[in-house]
Amino acid sequence: MNDVGLFTKTAWLLLIHQLPDKPAYARVKVWRRLQDLGAVIVKNAVYALPNNEETQEDFAWLAREIVELGGEALVCEAQLVEGLDDRQLTEMFVTARNEDYARLDEEARELESRLASEASDGERNEIANQVARLRKQLSEIAAIDFFVADGRDTTERRLAGLEARLQEGSEAMNTEQGMSTAASAFASKVWVTREHVQIDRIASAWLIRRFIDPKARFKFVPGRSYTPRQGEVRFDMFEGEYTHEGDRCTFEVLVARAGLNDPALGAIGEIIHDIDLKDGKYGREETAGIRTVIAGIAAAHRDDEQRLARGAAVLDDLYESFKVQLR
Repeated sequence: MNDVGLFTKTAWLLLIHQLPDKPAYARVKVWRRLQDLGAVIVKNAVYALPNNEETQEDFAWLAREIVELGGEALVCEAQLVEGLDDRQLTEMFVTARNEDYARLDEEARELESRLASEASDGERNEIANQVARLRKQLSEIAAIDFFVADGRDTTERRLAGLEARLQEGSEAMNTEQGMSTAASAFASKVWVTREHVQIDRIASAWLIRRFIDPKARFKFVPGRSYTPRQGEVRFDMFEGEYTHEGDRCTFEVLVARAGLNDPALGAIGEIIHDIDLKDGKYGREETAGIRTVIAGIAAAHRDDEQRLARGAAVLDDLYESFKVQLR
């Protein structure tokens, strides 16, 4: 076992690996990476992920790291035949994520108690920092919640309640730009995403520049292991501050996190969701046409800035149309 392989498309990806005894930190490093990816152990040194394009890339990169550490790694696609079945393996993923959500929920409850006890301004600031930390962790867990564990809803509601209480008496919403206090903290940032933008990244960039950060600058990077620099915010990419959460695409996440209560944006979000996730959840009649137009823009323009500009023109008109329809 001395190479990295990927074979035919099936239900699961397995990473089978061996590590040398030294260096000692190698095992800890690989274990932490597996936890970050949301992988579950099915047998000693055998870890599983659901099979899709992103998880293939995740395991391929990790396999390369293992080889560089002096170990051996094989990534293969597999169907479960005997022993563990698909339902049992799925339940293992759900259980792991529910444990993660329960840990965050417990921390959030402790912060609720502190906030209820007449916290001083300094304590409120410290609680706000802790809530922001939990929000980031929730986003990270949601990104590896492949089967939408039910524990997320409770934690999401508790964090949202804490955020609402912390915002009471703070700066009012900036109605002119349609963004909340939380969103205004990201004004004039460099927004980083994966190159070769498609529907969710095009729509998210339009949303950012029009409603969240009018002075936003965009940066396009390859791969999924990009480390942000100071003043940069990542979106629709692995480990990004704003990316898919559960069954929501990045556009939907941005609308919710920025507090944009706008029916026209909600309608656009439903279209972006169905095109990006391909699950037919909303079934809006406009979806097929927008899919065709955006695909045409991507085919005609290789430059990402051109794709954003052309897509923005389409979304501007779509937004105005929905504003009239949904009055």
